[in-house]
Amino acid sequence: MINKTTFMGNAQNADRKWYVVDATDIPLGRLSAVVASMLRGKNKPTFTPHADMGDFVIVINAEKVKLTGKKLTDKKYYRHSLYPGGLKTETVQDVLNKYPERLVERAVKGMLPKNTLGRSQYMKLHVYVGAEHNHAAQKPELIDISGII
Repeated sequence: MINKTTFMGNAQNADRKWYVVDATDIPLGRLSAVVASMLRGKNKPTFTPHADMGDFVIVINAEKVKLTGKKLTDKKYYRHSLYPGGLKTETVQDVLNKYPERLVERAVKGMLPKNTLGRSQYMKLHVYVGAEHNHAAQKPELIDISGII
């Protein structure tokens, strides 16, 4: 007799691994698409849309991410203080100079679901400036995503 039930994964049977991704000379959108897919668990055969089945991802060298075209000067990030005249504007160049890890974090967060599941998946992302990270105890596996994109 063939089992006719579909496998539905949950957090208890999720097999999570740690991966390191080097962001050097990789376009920001392509990097964040691959990282978001790994955080969601879409690279696994046990992917379940309503469960957190994804892996932990460490992104290093966030300051060396590549942006194409004139995005460094023309693309702007906006936020508002909810007071009259409280619109704040930053270019990508400003963000890259001050906090390069926030650029990658914001791009990946925008590609995750906008609910509690997406927020729990976002918690498994760790972005670092430079090649050093403090997750050596987890024995992360280095992933070369330049072949994927």
